[in-house]
Amino acid sequence: MVGSTALRFAPARAQDGGVIRFGGSLGMSGRYAETGLNIRHGYETAIKYLNEEMGGVEIGGKAYRFELGIVDDASDPARATTLIQRQVDEGVDFFLGSYGSNVVLPCAGITEAAGKIMVQVGASADQIFTQGYDYIFGLFPRASRAWVTSIELFKTIEPKPKSVSIIATNGAFSKLNAEAAAAGCKEIGIEVLDVLELPEQVTDASSALATIRSRTPDILITTTVDQNSLVIVRQMIATETNVPLLYQFLGPQLPAYRESLGAKATGVIMQLPWDASLDFSDPVFGDTESYISYYNETNKRPLSYHTVGASACITTYVEAMRAAGSIDPAAVRDALDAIDITTAFGPVKFTEDGDGDPILMGAKIGQVQDGKIKVIFPTDFKTGELVYPTPTWAQKG
Repeated sequence: MVGSTALRFAPARAQDGGVIRFGGSLGMSGRYAETGLNIRHGYETAIKYLNEEMGGVEIGGKAYRFELGIVDDASDPARATTLIQRQVDEGVDFFLGSYGSNVVLPCAGITEAAGKIMVQVGASADQIFTQGYDYIFGLFPRASRAWVTSIELFKTIEPKPKSVSIIATNGAFSKLNAEAAAAGCKEIGIEVLDVLELPEQVTDASSALATIRSRTPDILITTTVDQNSLVIVRQMIATETNVPLLYQFLGPQLPAYRESLGAKATGVIMQLPWDASLDFSDPVFGDTESYISYYNETNKRPLSYHTVGASACITTYVEAMRAAGSIDPAAVRDALDAIDITTAFGPVKFTEDGDGDPILMGAKIGQVQDGKIKVIFPTDFKTGELVYPTPTWAQKG
């Protein structure tokens, strides 16, 4: 465990400050539903713990309890913006983000214009953090800064990979992520054979996969959201599109992905924003191990990194409010700007633009082995060794 922090209950003698409501929308139906529901469970877990286990929190001498006002945006940006504007008009001051940069980006414009804060764990497109917004914070580094650890891993692989192909989709996060991946690979001497673009919602990747089969890169990277990653890998299996190493930026982290593919998921690597083997102190739950125990006791849905990150959004808000001694949005914003804590999710510290610090909050790298994720990089956090080259789809059974 990294450190230890005692829980802080709201003393009975503190003046009643009332209820703090966290607003926002999530794709709890539609294309992002799987991840949206994971995030919702993280929000609910933190709110439940703060209210029922801690009895609320003292902020500026007043005792507050918390309420979650998340509504279903059906994974639709237009619906999300309508719902967020309605909550702004209702006087909600503190927002939690949806999933997907295409949803979060327009919503951030609304909350920013109203001087309302949004803390989110579902989007990292550069455009969210490069428009001079003061009230948006994200627990991930922006897309163009997300490849530091991955490129360092590639430098250690033996035999050295000589070529890479990249599949992206026509969305802000995916395209920038692909550009960063390509630039990083070129910098260390790995030839970029192709950067192939698919529609934002992938249903047919056959043309791109035909190109992959014709050139057979040593590494294939897909910089797509969870659902698209699963579509692509299923079509790779069906068409016997084999590569020595498949890197799917998002997707394999989810239990549903690994359960769906079974043994076929073996060998796939991914960015790992969080892993249960890494135990950090947490100012609300005590530490990561305690958080996991509480979550499993109170939820039936499998734990995902988005779930832990969502709980960390609430923890971060609460710690900023405590530091500010106030629930005034401007004061809380200033406290978020300066925050430097650890949570069950890991360190939380933001850049001057509001995205996650790329060094402290950069991802580890994991690989699916025997149905579980092993941390294969960096060395200090390893729980397994990289398997490379990986077996073909047929060899995986």
